[in-house]
Amino acid sequence: FGKPETDMFDIHREELDWGGRTLTLETGRMARQADGAVLATYGDTTVLATAVSAKSAKPGQDFFPLTVNYQEKTYAAGRIPGGYFKREGRPSEKETLVSRLIDRPIRPLFADGYKNETQVVVTVLSHDLENDPDIVALVAASAALTLSGVPFMGPIGGARVGFIDNEYVLNPTTDEVKESALDLVVAGTADAVLMVESEAKELSEEVMLGAVMFGHRHFQPVIDAIIRLAEKAAKEPRDYTAPDHSALETEVRALIDGDLRAAYKIVRKQDRYEAVGNAKSKAKAHYAALAAEGKPVPDAQVLAEVLKALEAKIVRWNILDEGIRIDGRDTKTVRQIVAEASVLPRAHGSALFTRGETQALVVATLGTGEDEQFIDSLEGTYKERFLLHYNFPPFSVGETGRMGSPGRREIGHGKLAWRAIRPLLPPAHEFPYTLRAVSEILESNGSSSMATVCGTSLALMDAGVPMRRPVAGIAMGLILEGEKFAVLSDILGDEDHLGDMDFKVAGTGEGVTSLQMDIKIAGITEEIMKVALDQAKGGRAHILDEMAKALTSARPSLGEHAPRIEVIQIPTDKIREVIGSGGKVIREIVEKTGAKINIEDDGTVKVASASGESIKAALNWIKSIASEPEIGQIYEGTVVKVVDFGAFVNFFGAKDGLVHVSQLAKERVAKPSDVVKEGDKVKVKLLGFDERGKTRLSMKVVDQETGEDLEAKGKPADDAEAGAAD
Repeated sequence: FGKPETDMFDIHREELDWGGRTLTLETGRMARQADGAVLATYGDTTVLATAVSAKSAKPGQDFFPLTVNYQEKTYAAGRIPGGYFKREGRPSEKETLVSRLIDRPIRPLFADGYKNETQVVVTVLSHDLENDPDIVALVAASAALTLSGVPFMGPIGGARVGFIDNEYVLNPTTDEVKESALDLVVAGTADAVLMVESEAKELSEEVMLGAVMFGHRHFQPVIDAIIRLAEKAAKEPRDYTAPDHSALETEVRALIDGDLRAAYKIVRKQDRYEAVGNAKSKAKAHYAALAAEGKPVPDAQVLAEVLKALEAKIVRWNILDEGIRIDGRDTKTVRQIVAEASVLPRAHGSALFTRGETQALVVATLGTGEDEQFIDSLEGTYKERFLLHYNFPPFSVGETGRMGSPGRREIGHGKLAWRAIRPLLPPAHEFPYTLRAVSEILESNGSSSMATVCGTSLALMDAGVPMRRPVAGIAMGLILEGEKFAVLSDILGDEDHLGDMDFKVAGTGEGVTSLQMDIKIAGITEEIMKVALDQAKGGRAHILDEMAKALTSARPSLGEHAPRIEVIQIPTDKIREVIGSGGKVIREIVEKTGAKINIEDDGTVKVASASGESIKAALNWIKSIASEPEIGQIYEGTVVKVVDFGAFVNFFGAKDGLVHVSQLAKERVAKPSDVVKEGDKVKVKLLGFDERGKTRLSMKVVDQETGEDLEAKGKPADDAEAGAAD
């Protein structure tokens, strides 16, 4: 976008060389009615980010209503949307994941108590198919918020980090990511890391931590550029002062401190929630009585916030001062684990993974090429052969709720588990199946996504998928107060909500395959992350040992209900013949044999069926079309016509050949009809072709019961009879 020659716009720009490409941030030309709007361009990828925040909070608002919408327009890559309606519809999985990617690091940076409805919309306007718009979108959203005047304690920066030939690469291109052993996205402020999302090929904890710090170091120039842009173009900061409820908190603490401390020593989640509820009710009853006497009392919403803050402090103090957690564990102990495989009789593979009060039932299904998912992305349409779907029904936390299509959380958790498992799957040429795993969360009290990783690993191995190694995951937490901190292994749901960090690490005994980190405060140091990674390694090893009690590696064969797939290669010039005009031939093969057939452009043919006989019949049919019969081979055929001088046998696809009367049987045959009749199934050997190209077959040199070649056994036919064929 060039700068227009007009005084209609008040345009401000910042440019910097970042990772070998130019990053440009511009404001003042587009979307001027938004509180903040930034056009960011990296290479030829351009996004527009806007931020708008309401001037006041809605009465009774008890949470911060922040919405992030990342949207990809297909025109950005010069494409028209696929599907019937040629218009962008509901968000794709990628759009949902990038919306979450932006939301996670910006949410903790809004001022405490700010509850004005806020919306960040990021639109991809141009995509050069080299630079993924997600990092550009993150940077643009941060810049738009920084310019908007809302109480946002940013800016933040973000970067993608690759690991190629044992070296870190800043913002690798789309092609470079495919060659990289790591795809890591990190975001944070000038001082600290706030968010990490990654997929890795079994890398060490040291390499992963190095990648996080490399990314943090290299997005500092971006933060500086946003600050320079803000100095020129930012709106006046809004008047906002965070509410001070410290006096009320002291008062409430005197009322129910003992009750809350006792409640948080109850191990069972439902009983603990009941005790916490009773303590809160006691405080509310106290103020209700004061109100009845006409005395001033705090607003109900303010009281609820103070009660929640007090809860958090009590849990945190208990852990930091005594090293004792809500359920009585120390900081490093993982809850009791029970891992079971083959829990469902008809499934191709299944597992039930229970860790404390978190339980995932994971079911694996093997499919064929027809089951691959078509994904319509800006980069083009491609197929995905590994699908992982995560479901979180409300009964898993003892609640009622709406059941419908998956929400952002379900898509995000499913993708995290997908990233953790994918590096260990066998390549398609070794195991030509489409794989689908579905994780049903039946109970939840902390890190159901990591239970999904463990359950998926077991279910796939139970299905006979030859994974290189089992994968396990663990969720780590953090409590940080000043200089004191405690890293917690295998966190509970409450420790997630009330703590300062949610740090999920998945991997094998060899290394890390996925790392996801969300931090709610801006004070996480490299030292704390190193402690968390080392502690997670020990926890992961323990979980892998528990999983090994159910299954240590893939089962040697597929389950009886799973489809079998055989793969053959045919010449590419024969593909058209196998498919037939309008697909007529391949439809007939599928109909007659019952097998599923998938033919790729390079001549790879995959034939699938639960029945071995069905596969064999389809393969023989395809081979008969795509190849020529071999002299000396034995074939099974059908007699199609009996004549005075022998019988014609259909033995190889549509090919017929003559069994001369002299080749029908060892003894002399007067009338061929005495030996065979039309429709008989016979075994024949291809002797060759005569000077006119006619096919010569023999029945007498083949054992008609076993199909054995009698000539090969040293039982040659009588020479005189053989000569009669001439």
